[in-house]
Amino acid sequence: MIFASIHIKEKIKVLTLILCLVSCAVATAQEYRYELGGMAGASMYMGDANQSSLTKGWNPAGGVVFRNNLNFRWAIKANLLMGKVSGNTANFDNVYPNKTQISFDRMFYELGGHIEFNFLPYSDKYSYLGTSKISPYLLTGLGLTMAPGDGRTFFGINFPLGIGVKYKLKNKLNIGAEFVSHRLFSDSFDARSYGDITLEDPYSIKSGIFKNKDWYNTFLISITWEFGIRDYRCIGD
Repeated sequence: MIFASIHIKEKIKVLTLILCLVSCAVATAQEYRYELGGMAGASMYMGDANQSSLTKGWNPAGGVVFRNNLNFRWAIKANLLMGKVSGNTANFDNVYPNKTQISFDRMFYELGGHIEFNFLPYSDKYSYLGTSKISPYLLTGLGLTMAPGDGRTFFGINFPLGIGVKYKLKNKLNIGAEFVSHRLFSDSFDARSYGDITLEDPYSIKSGIFKNKDWYNTFLISITWEFGIRDYRCIGD
């Protein structure tokens, strides 16, 4: 009976040790569903005062970002951005009516919703599933843009299309960089007041849904923190 009791105690100790090891392994392999963080970088304008350069006129931009990682490949992202755009018609090849030279600058605010596709299954865990700590991605979606002016506030929809890359620095911590072009469905983004029609319609050419519209581009670096443990039953989704 004494020997049987000793064997039972040893088995309990071994079982307890195994459970502890399993618990530690699960704790270090937890996958998180959500990310929250900040972004900072630059914003650039394209329109009648800059018709060719994607990166001319860099101005500061930044904001906050929230991401819902649906699985290793797909994510839904929401962001709130603030930035500045500026333009100048001087030293351009385009000749404006009466050789007019115009410059402008204005702040803008954006509420955006994006869907992202990771080219690689993005995770720093579950290597047996072929996951990667780094992945380039594509994004698209819709956004709302507002830009106060001198008595004329711009408000419109933008269509974003961009590319980025994300990297897991460590458990729960991510860093990323992305370049996004935001196509506006209006030609008045660079008109700060109702009397400023030079940049809105300099050649009196009727605009179409895809013609004579303004853009702005953003290049942003983000840092995000993960939270919300993912359901393990869905980990391979």
